Amino acid sequence: MDIFLLFISAIFVNNIILAQYLGLCPYLGCSKEKGVSIGMGCAVTFVMFMATLLTYLMQKSVLIPFNLGYLQTIAFILVIASLVQFVEMFLKKMVPPLYKSLGIFLPLITTNCAVLGVAIMVHRKEFDILTSLLFSVASGLGFILAIVVMASIRERFEISRIPRAMKGVPIGLVMAGIMSLAFMAFKGMI
Repeated sequence: MDIFLLFISAIFVNNIILAQYLGLCPYLGCSKEKGVSIGMGCAVTFVMFMATLLTYLMQKSVLIPFNLGYLQTIAFILVIASLVQFVEMFLKKMVPPLYKSLGIFLPLITTNCAVLGVAIMVHRKEFDILTSLLFSVASGLGFILAIVVMASIRERFEISRIPRAMKGVPIGLVMAGIMSLAFMAFKGMI
């Protein structure tokens, strides 16, 4: 039952974007089209899962035994950067339209604080490997949920009458705030 609550909590209650405010750059930058947002969400989820696995193993087998805990952030960023390079090469070869549509935001997954945040959170909360991986997948699903909902709303804005001063980024930021407030309603669930 605790694992189920952790899973639901990471998706809805402690959503990585809307409750913890991590990963806002791709959230606002790649949420103009649903297809692009799904691609970005899947890429971030994959990197988040793999980074959590590799950083967990690195923490337990290298950093803690050799008393190198102070290198945690640097080591984690190196792992994440390597994974992003792998994802970038894969998308460039296998899905060129998605690679082009993600543009600069794909390499920016390296500095996406949501990925690094999840990798550090699982160590701070002292999860075991299975719980860590489950938490990373749930956080990734929460990321996908938030970015796809935002893309759906922004696509609707394209055909709606919005004051000229509010078009683009301003209405996107207002919607992000409203979505964050809406997700706060889930706090009473758990």
